[in-house]
Amino acid sequence: MIFQRTTSRAATAVAVLALVTSTVAACGDGPSAGSEGPAGSAGKPAAAAKQETGLSLPRPTGPHTIGQDTLHLTDKSRRDPWVPAAGKRELMVSVFYPALEGGDGGRASYMARKESTRLLKALKLDKKFGAELLASVRTNALPGARPAQGRYPLVVLSPGFTLHRATQTGLAEELASRGYVVALVDHAYESYGTEFPGKGDATRLRTCVACAKVEGAPSGNSGENEVLAKAARNRAADLSFVVDELTDRHSDYAARIDARRIGAAGHSLGGNAAAVAAGTDRRIRAAVNLDGTFFAPVPAAGTGRPLLMLGTREGHNPRAKDVTWPREFDRMHGWKRWLTVADSGHFTFTDLPVLGGQAGRTDPSAPLSGKRSGEITTGYVAAFFDRHLRDRQPALLDGPSKANPEVDFH
Repeated sequence: MIFQRTTSRAATAVAVLALVTSTVAACGDGPSAGSEGPAGSAGKPAAAAKQETGLSLPRPTGPHTIGQDTLHLTDKSRRDPWVPAAGKRELMVSVFYPALEGGDGGRASYMARKESTRLLKALKLDKKFGAELLASVRTNALPGARPAQGRYPLVVLSPGFTLHRATQTGLAEELASRGYVVALVDHAYESYGTEFPGKGDATRLRTCVACAKVEGAPSGNSGENEVLAKAARNRAADLSFVVDELTDRHSDYAARIDARRIGAAGHSLGGNAAAVAAGTDRRIRAAVNLDGTFFAPVPAAGTGRPLLMLGTREGHNPRAKDVTWPREFDRMHGWKRWLTVADSGHFTFTDLPVLGGQAGRTDPSAPLSGKRSGEITTGYVAAFFDRHLRDRQPALLDGPSKANPEVDFH
């Protein structure tokens, strides 16, 4: 019931992660799951016995070193739409930015252990694999690194519904390496599990209350769609609030952001939210929707803004069941592109197939390699923002290319 767009896609996520984890267990130096290994590891899954999974995000292609900060933001003007009793709307934001060499010597964490545990539990993989599977993924960003001089375009980035913001880290790092400040947003109560600060050193793990709201909607797609449309609009408000906070003159980032060059992007529901935000916030000049159904139509004020729609060939070709793509594409009267990718799946536009591909496995229902999944996603999104936020003219967006035979223009 929840989402051909969500439940069936969650099943795809299970398949992708299962491929990753099975390969880690098979190729790791530790014992296989359920076997007895070195002292103290008897009965532990292989991924738990060996914390180093060997999985890492690809090295970004841009010239900049990447810095990363984590922010806890509270919008005092709004109550949380899912749990009003919780009080004001809270967000967790990972900010990636061009940096100077340095930092604390380590790399930014990909996902906290509790968050990894919750995600694996939701995907029914928790009893077989350890929480370190995702918590130990190697990133490329340096926590707290000194920002590079200059002002850079800002891109606010929203993940898919139920997914942790970390699943878009590869895209965020690639953009930051090319000279963007990227704010990767986790929306409270919309992921399987996201840690928020608590009292002292404690943390609060907020889970997907919004999932239950969708499941509890009136039967039939119309009820679910209305809830998801509300979620997309709420997320658009979240993205605008993040822009407010980062560009405020008292913000540590204000001197590093060119407030005249701001874009939004997102995967799945996050892509719908990005397109809505471009219509509700005049500061957001361009938007990217990565395989997201337009549950909420683009507001009239946004129909002249540049929009890139990049999705699966099966789900978002002009004859596919999702009629919202041709509907919204026809409404757009500014610069626009509608691209689909052969052999891709809904999660092609996240880190999941990239990590699985490193382990030598692909999802049979989406045979595009993890390497190509990452290259296509980062390449086309970066080209779009280079064009519309930096006044460059990358040929990649002009039409089909021999270098990317998987990509169709519609």
